Amino acid sequence: MLTRRTLIAATAGTAATAAAGALAACEPDAEPPSAAPAAPALDPTDWQSVRGQFALDRDVAHLAAFVFATHPAPVREAIERHRRGFETDPIRYLHTNASRAEEEVSAAAAKYLEARPNEIAFTDSTTMGLGLLYAGLRLGPGDEVLTTTHDFYSTHESLRLRTVRDGTRVRRVPLYAEAARAGVDGIVAAVLGGLTPRTRVLALTWVHSSTGVRLPVRQIAAAVRERAGDRVLICVDAVHGLAAADATPAALGADFFVAGTHKWLFGPRGTGLIWGTEAAWARFTPIIPTFGALYPGASAAGGVTGTPGGYHTFEHRWALAEAFTFQSTVGRPRVAQRLTQLATALKEGLAGISGVTVHTPLPPELSAGIVCCDVAGVPAPEAVHRLWEARVVASVTPYETQLLRFGASIVNDEADVERAVAAVRTLS
Repeated sequence: MLTRRTLIAATAGTAATAAAGALAACEPDAEPPSAAPAAPALDPTDWQSVRGQFALDRDVAHLAAFVFATHPAPVREAIERHRRGFETDPIRYLHTNASRAEEEVSAAAAKYLEARPNEIAFTDSTTMGLGLLYAGLRLGPGDEVLTTTHDFYSTHESLRLRTVRDGTRVRRVPLYAEAARAGVDGIVAAVLGGLTPRTRVLALTWVHSSTGVRLPVRQIAAAVRERAGDRVLICVDAVHGLAAADATPAALGADFFVAGTHKWLFGPRGTGLIWGTEAAWARFTPIIPTFGALYPGASAAGGVTGTPGGYHTFEHRWALAEAFTFQSTVGRPRVAQRLTQLATALKEGLAGISGVTVHTPLPPELSAGIVCCDVAGVPAPEAVHRLWEARVVASVTPYETQLLRFGASIVNDEADVERAVAAVRTLS
């Protein structure tokens, strides 16, 4: 379970580890380069070409890139193009480009998600999206929210604040005792066992950042619909599934789908979205006034109402179109297959090391890109620091139980996985 105190401590620990690692390096190239090198032309069928779109240091195995993403070349170039426009003539650039740019972002996101543009709201992060969603859902006296003990701080805290404001009852249920032994039938049964006649919202996380378990959301949704019909809104924190697993929000059976787009999607930092069905948005009251309906031809309904108004970092928001287009070009199914290949190799390699316990399920249907483990006698923060010295970047799960966490993504290849396994072997 994550508390505010452990989140802050974990964040501070990660920062301290990074700082210690930087000091330990003491190398001339420890400073960031002044400009990213030019990327080769993209061949979406060649994984080395895809990797070449990122300006990451190739002397390091970056297995935590999903935590706070780097940008592929098209996204970097779009951010810079918009930045120059704002620096040169900010007011005219804003008013000349706002409507077109917002439409392009919505269209690119809708194409990737196989959705309609008016089903999508844009935010700055997963946490913002979850906070807006759970504060804005219309619930009556006696209505309940069901969530799980495995969800991240942002879900738990958003729901706690809802309870503070209006007394909404929130219940939590465990879905598995041991992550590595989690099974579809047991997870579905646990969710159904937590439902009551008063349940109106089911708050789930697609891929648990604490263990790497990927919930069978499609099966859960089908079972909940059979039991409760449409009275229960199925809301999914999808940040570690978006651009890591091959499924659209509608295919999952979700009513709402919330994600930051600066993780596995490798979109601009400080961007995110909320997708919802038309019927689901009708049960939502906006928290922050939107500017979206002010654009020519825009609707004042659906996801537009969920997009907070005000001035944002538009050079990043508008470059989100290139991020979705990049992922669409490479192909969602191919990306998911690639991540499964790398994550499976990583799990198998780690499981073969004496003293290492892998907590992420081996079956691909119950996992995605995240791989969590622990090394006997080596606390996770210490392991992260020692791996950094071996030029392997991992992370610590920001929960009360801290695990060593890797994320195999499209910025990695087989050599990175082999390097990580070899480095972990030296820890025990």
